[in-house]
Amino acid sequence: MITGPCLPEEIEHNLSGCGVLRDAGADGGQGGAGGQGGAGDETSAGGQGGSGGDMHSSLCSGQCTPPAPLGWFGPALLWFGPAKAVPDCPADAPTLGYEGFADLQQPPMDCAVCACDPPEASCALPTGWAASSASCPGDEPGTVMTSFAAPDGWDGACTAANPIPEDQLCDGEPCVQSLTIAAPSVTTGACSPRIDAPPPVPRLDPWATRARACLAGAYTACDDATTCVPAAPSGFLTCVYHEGDDASCPEGYAVKHVFFEDVIDGRECTPCGCGDPTGASCTLMASVYRDAACTDLLASNLVSSSVPFCVVTPPGAGLGSKSAVIADVEPGACAPHGGEPVGELQASAPSTFCCTA
Repeated sequence: MITGPCLPEEIEHNLSGCGVLRDAGADGGQGGAGGQGGAGDETSAGGQGGSGGDMHSSLCSGQCTPPAPLGWFGPALLWFGPAKAVPDCPADAPTLGYEGFADLQQPPMDCAVCACDPPEASCALPTGWAASSASCPGDEPGTVMTSFAAPDGWDGACTAANPIPEDQLCDGEPCVQSLTIAAPSVTTGACSPRIDAPPPVPRLDPWATRARACLAGAYTACDDATTCVPAAPSGFLTCVYHEGDDASCPEGYAVKHVFFEDVIDGRECTPCGCGDPTGASCTLMASVYRDAACTDLLASNLVSSSVPFCVVTPPGAGLGSKSAVIADVEPGACAPHGGEPVGELQASAPSTFCCTA
């Protein structure tokens, strides 16, 4: 709470510390008494000195303005302008009564850079192996497909499941002229978001305008019941002020300004998140053997999860066993989102200043 200097009514009751002495009138009266000591017509000259005790306006070297109403501070000398130009309080009003701000800006807010860790990925070996009675791709009309499937839950170890004997015929053609292997499937989990780079420390000043109000050490009363305040230097206004921004300006102070003491930062950054993973793939080395023990190799090729695989075999070759080993798993990636600024700064703790025109 800001307390101002003495008010006129305090001066009239000769309150201590108000800086105004009622002895001036008494001294003037004594001057008048001295006049009575003169002779004849000259007695009135000395008596005029007594009336000086009531001429307060003659003692005001500044300006006479309406006193601050009840609940208001001042009168004060108000300055407002850019931060780099804030002046010191004038010598006639040396007490800083208020400091505040105006013209709140909305400087850009920097948020953290979001990123996503790769998802967990696993590759399921294909069980769909089949021989075709036609060359690759092995799906021409009239082609006979013969199953050479691996068992469910196959881990890639050598298996002799569903063998196809050598020289087996299908509609008069060798059943085995090519071998098709289904594409392995890739399963991925969700990506975990993380902060790739923290936001920089904000250094921008959000206020474009500074305000300060300066108070005199004491007030005197003018002869018309107004208050004597220091003359406003260049750049200053004579004002009274009140906490809050809902007050109407009192008589004599028609020009209203509102300043604020604080700012509430209602800004925040949206949380980091990740989209669905894309681009996952896996590659396996698939091998097929003529015998049942995976020793007599017929063919061995890389099979990708992108498309089914087909390899030409010698017509009528026997398919006795198979094996597979995962060669590579690419988990893919997730697109990050978030790290976007929302909200705004809000001015708080207002005060209303009403100034003379």
